[in-house]
Amino acid sequence: MDFVRRAHNLVLIGPTGTGKTGIAIGLLRQACLNGYAGRFYNAQTLFDELYASLADRSTTKAAPGDVAHAPIVIDELGYLSLKSEQVNAFFRLMEQRYGRVSSIITTNLDYPSWYEMFGNKPLVDALLDRLRHQCITIRIDGRRCANPCRRPNPHHHLQPPPHPSRWPSAPRNTLPNLHDGHSTR
Repeated sequence: MDFVRRAHNLVLIGPTGTGKTGIAIGLLRQACLNGYAGRFYNAQTLFDELYASLADRSTTKAAPGDVAHAPIVIDELGYLSLKSEQVNAFFRLMEQRYGRVSSIITTNLDYPSWYEMFGNKPLVDALLDRLRHQCITIRIDGRRCANPCRRPNPHHHLQPPPHPSRWPSAPRNTLPNLHDGHSTR
């Protein structure tokens, strides 16, 4: 969890179904187990909350609640319909977090596609400068986790689930050390 301690960001880029969300949740869970408070957001929900906080002036900050001060996962950045006010609020949020706290972002769009999604080149340039300055980018190119070629077991309903005492236990601290700041392929 060195990248969280150092307030570095992590961006997971890849096609749908390759496990990005699962990895992000696992890392956020590990951060919480190590004493950090954290929050998971679907990207559209976060953008909607940012917009609502601007509309009702419920906060003077861009961020609702403690989002500006705790590690967060922003999941599914790329499946969005955005207003310019949402884009501006998101930029201000990321600016508040810059160098202070980690963001874990999952997306199906590589960085050049963010220009079209956000529709504001100068803002995206500034956003990517801040986001990628201290960032680990992991590109996941592989088969879908939910393998459609696998034949289902027609008798799966006849097999009782294993007793919790038979669940495999994962060794602690087995997550990769993600603090080198380099992009992986």
